[in-house]
Amino acid sequence: MSIIVNIYYSGRGGAARGFAAEMLSSGLVDEIRAEEGNLRYEYFFPAEDKETVLLIDGWADQAALDRHHASPMMQKIAVLREKYDLCMRVEAYTPAALSKADEKYLRK
Repeated sequence: MSIIVNIYYSGRGGAARGFAAEMLSSGLVDEIRAEEGNLRYEYFFPAEDKETVLLIDGWADQAALDRHHASPMMQKIAVLREKYDLCMRVEAYTPAALSKADEKYLRK
């Protein structure tokens, strides 16, 4: 069963956005996206909070996420988090299909 992890990175003075930009420019994001079992790795910026960045991180299963956490990339990410002095809040989900009742509210 796939797993979606939402990671909220927060800092000061644009640090979270700087972190996301360096993750992209350093090639780390491309490396993570190329990992076996990675389904999604995308950054988003909350409209009402300029000091937070949301990472939506998707994995095929817990084993794929565990391999990612055991990879050398995690140390590189930790170094960047420390460089930008970021705090984190994490939520994890297993996706569920929308019901027919919910689908009627979707505009396609």
